[in-house]
Amino acid sequence: MSKNLPDAVEGTLRKFALRVPEVIRECSGIVVFGKRIKSLVFSTDLSIIRNVNADAIIAVYPFTPQPIITQSLLMAADIPVFAGVGGGLTRGQRVQNLAQYAEMQGAMGVVVNAPTTDDTIYRVSETIDIPVVVTVVNKNVDIDARLKAGADIFNVSAAADTPDVVAYIRSTHPHVPIIATGGPTDESILATIEAGANAITWTPPSNGEIFKDIMRAYRNGEEHP
Repeated sequence: MSKNLPDAVEGTLRKFALRVPEVIRECSGIVVFGKRIKSLVFSTDLSIIRNVNADAIIAVYPFTPQPIITQSLLMAADIPVFAGVGGGLTRGQRVQNLAQYAEMQGAMGVVVNAPTTDDTIYRVSETIDIPVVVTVVNKNVDIDARLKAGADIFNVSAAADTPDVVAYIRSTHPHVPIIATGGPTDESILATIEAGANAITWTPPSNGEIFKDIMRAYRNGEEHP
């Protein structure tokens, strides 16, 4: 029986917003605390976070994590946030402390970087009651050891090799939740989903890129695109 879908409800001012690729809806999603998540936007830009239709935020950045940054993201976001807590440059007890603080601030999960030791993952998993998301960047990782240490979800970020790494994990662990980067096209996203990814991380355009068309229109005396 066909479903009669209602009209989408849009505002006058907020209808100009970022939309994740529709093909992401093809994945199964991961269920965390009863919420199904299919799309995660990879951003720490508050203006993008407030103007995107993704299901969640994955807030990982190339600096030492700071609670004030996590707090700002959680205050601004109207969707769940998976907060980066280090594991590369930032290690050991500090990662555990950051993870505990992120949970207390309201994060849905914490993300640790690929170099994070199994011991640190274990200590984090024993400290918090939200998912520990472990980043995987290639096949040279002991998936069983990561799971034994306390990994709840894998976050595959292996550039062009992402579908292969996802398939590698999925071949031996059919039920483990996998988030993965989808790449720049619908085809690359679909390939990642078909490899076994349950949720897709999407990298949005930057503010500068979004502004290009807007400023071009303004210079030509045209309305906001």
